[in-house]
Amino acid sequence: MIEIKDLHKSYKTGSNTLHVLKGINFNVAEGELVSIMGSSGSGKSTLLNILGMLDEADQGSYTLDGVPIKNLNEKIAARYRNRFLGFVFQSFNLINYKTALDNVALPLYYQGMKRKERLERAMAYLDKVGLTAWAQHLPNELSGGQKQRVAIARALASDPKVLLADEPTGALDTKTSYEVMDLIQKINEEGRTILIVTHEHDIAEMTKRIVNLKDGVIIDDRKVDQVKALQHV
Repeated sequence: MIEIKDLHKSYKTGSNTLHVLKGINFNVAEGELVSIMGSSGSGKSTLLNILGMLDEADQGSYTLDGVPIKNLNEKIAARYRNRFLGFVFQSFNLINYKTALDNVALPLYYQGMKRKERLERAMAYLDKVGLTAWAQHLPNELSGGQKQRVAIARALASDPKVLLADEPTGALDTKTSYEVMDLIQKINEEGRTILIVTHEHDIAEMTKRIVNLKDGVIIDDRKVDQVKALQHV
């Protein structure tokens, strides 16, 4: 599903160059649930941005579902993001003046889906994350865990090939974090490919494979015995 070969990325900072990714080789098969770990500055956010087509590597190749991701203008990158990827962020990134239902329906609007159809589909995904009763509520009327569930429903609504989650439990308390991870595990069990960036070891152990980055290189990549999230709650 994801193939990365010899990926390099540098940034200019004044007169200096910061070499962030130093020859990353990384494959993810369809249906995997992978966590990417590493301390601040290890390159994990840069890697996620490249995977999410929000940034481009200087060198190396990135292939997503058989499609080479290279030299994309913003219009094509946006189209590919809509087609291939769902994003979940630490800060939820919901639109405050739109209801939960309208937030979930938003990516479908950009895909040109008719209003009736997109609202039906958005409601089906809110149901999937257990929030049907909250469909008409605004984000400020929801708890942190509910906001993240709305964000996950929004990410899934366009039926992406890959779900990219950047610290999805970072703003949540432990119990809520584990409930969100239980939802992510269930989505993965349906066959969805999911990558999670996290700095929390207990969250990483709820995935099936842990990739450790340090100073722009992968120092460890291993399959783990997955811990079921709700065993902790």
